[in-house]
Amino acid sequence: MNGMILQLSRSLSRAAPVLRRSIHSGTRPASTAASKLKTERPLTSEEIYAREDKYGAHNYHPLPVALDRGEGIYVWDVEGNRYYDFLSAYSAVNQGHCHPKIVAALNAQASKLTLTSRAFYNDVLGAYEEFVTNMFGYDKVLPMNTGVEGGETACKLARKWAYNVKGVPKNKAKIIFAEGNFWGRTMAAISSSTDPSSYEGFGPYMPGFELVPYNDIPALEKALQDPNGYLTKVRELCTKHNVLWIADEVQTGLARTGRRLAVDHEEVRPDVVILGKALSGGVYPVSAVLCDDEVMLTIKPGEHGSTYGGNPVACQVAIAALQVMEEEKLAENAQRMGELLRSELRKLPKDIVTTVRGKGLLNAVVIKETKDYDAWKVCLRLRDNGLLAKPTHGDIIRLAPPLIIKEHELRECVDIIQRTIMSF
Repeated sequence: MNGMILQLSRSLSRAAPVLRRSIHSGTRPASTAASKLKTERPLTSEEIYAREDKYGAHNYHPLPVALDRGEGIYVWDVEGNRYYDFLSAYSAVNQGHCHPKIVAALNAQASKLTLTSRAFYNDVLGAYEEFVTNMFGYDKVLPMNTGVEGGETACKLARKWAYNVKGVPKNKAKIIFAEGNFWGRTMAAISSSTDPSSYEGFGPYMPGFELVPYNDIPALEKALQDPNGYLTKVRELCTKHNVLWIADEVQTGLARTGRRLAVDHEEVRPDVVILGKALSGGVYPVSAVLCDDEVMLTIKPGEHGSTYGGNPVACQVAIAALQVMEEEKLAENAQRMGELLRSELRKLPKDIVTTVRGKGLLNAVVIKETKDYDAWKVCLRLRDNGLLAKPTHGDIIRLAPPLIIKEHELRECVDIIQRTIMSF
């Protein structure tokens, strides 16, 4: 069987333009008046929305709230209104906003040495590599910056392993993804997507990718040749067919689901693990790919890398973020608070909230939409009542607060959510 598996926990008719890096090419002087930031008075939220709309790409649809400060589980807008954060920057802020230990690590290293590239050694990278590999039980780590870079790195490693170790014929390796996955916006990521809003208008797509329904073992077994036990069976099938299992833990990992990694719920060990988001506690872009020597050492010097990957600031920040996760027992708190959150939300009428689901503090409610009632409107009213959440896929609201939330705070948030939903 010529293949690998990527198990994710988680759009022109003209000729393509040539893109290149150049020095001072195609530049024009900016207007001094336009480029100077106005400092006479703080901008209002409406002015901030208008400025982003005028000068920024329209590739996001933010909830209308303009934030300028965060601390712990709270954020404040430019008018001084305080909100509970129930998105946590898509689970990047598991440790809470501006955690003092992580910020201190950032500041201390930033005042000493920020970047060397990988052209030279630095005195922090090795310490971080030893720390993170020991924590997660793998031989090696390849440091990157963003979560999607981690996914791209894992795909390259898997293909290298397929050709160099398994002996798959040249250009015949395939990577199998679960349908409904999301791991970024690069060409590889959208080539594995089943969401038209991600991939439409961006073809042609990456070859060698296949998709199977999530939690469908017969479909997976066919491609290679129950919510409970699925990952265990994935591990068994990958071992049986000599296929690498890659677990994308960028969003589900680092205590978010109530265990250190989501795969730990079934006590299975993937061949490759991708980490990101909360690996920095939300203060710096940091990602990592973990695997053993048999896989990692298929990549040779010059075959993969990143100017910023493994820089001293990122390494110190990641060490501090992981220490906070362990010292403050965030996985245990996520498990307890998640059970409380789901049990309380399940008291809502089933004709309004049709589903409540999740693990730890990665949760969602499914709203029964009407012409006057949908997830977006609920999130706008939640904002007005002091809680920030974001809809996804139309009728779903993700509920994912920082993992430091305490019971009395969670109960206050549950009250806000229940009152808001019942107010329509």
